[in-house]
Amino acid sequence: MSRAVTTYHQRVAQEKRALIVTAATALFLELGYDRTSLARIAESSGVSRATLFKQFPSKAALFDAIVTESWSTSDEEDPPSAGNVVDGLSTIGRRYAELLGRAQMTDLFRIVIAELPRFPELAHAQFSHGKMPYFESLRSYLQAEHEAGTVRIEDVDLAATQFLGMISNYLFWPTLLVPGWEVSAERAAQVVDEAVRTITARYAVAGPGPSTNS
Repeated sequence: MSRAVTTYHQRVAQEKRALIVTAATALFLELGYDRTSLARIAESSGVSRATLFKQFPSKAALFDAIVTESWSTSDEEDPPSAGNVVDGLSTIGRRYAELLGRAQMTDLFRIVIAELPRFPELAHAQFSHGKMPYFESLRSYLQAEHEAGTVRIEDVDLAATQFLGMISNYLFWPTLLVPGWEVSAERAAQVVDEAVRTITARYAVAGPGPSTNS
């Protein structure tokens, strides 16, 4: 099989996968996780049942894919290097704000919250496949900055939680809970900048601005 044909089949498979994930998310929101069958998802997405089962052998596998794709970023393989904590945290903060601003992220949390009493495994999947990998990447970055001597952080778990919390408490949770809540791109950027300044002021060995000690 030629490379062009292989690439074509890969593209078609990716397109069908995206259709399946989109249809499943909408049906989980409308009908609930339990009442949504894989057969119905196949019908809604316009793919055959064989195609769906080839991609996702179970609803659990499909939900894991929804979680993974909701938390994915195009540049996640390129974490910032240690050495400039302001630039590094700004990059991570902007990525996090972009993730939280996605409609599918709000949908994901609504599905998990609605189904938590009957399907606690969905919350575990969201936490282990979504939140924790992102948290661990930030934790590793802060640890690298600590080892580089740019910051002094005794509890990197706490510092990572503080940073992400400052962003999500303004940009995400009101959107999830308050109908019509919107945050402009300018305001989101300001929220990230202030979170960076707060963490830097608390932990940086040498702040980004000129020293006041003379």
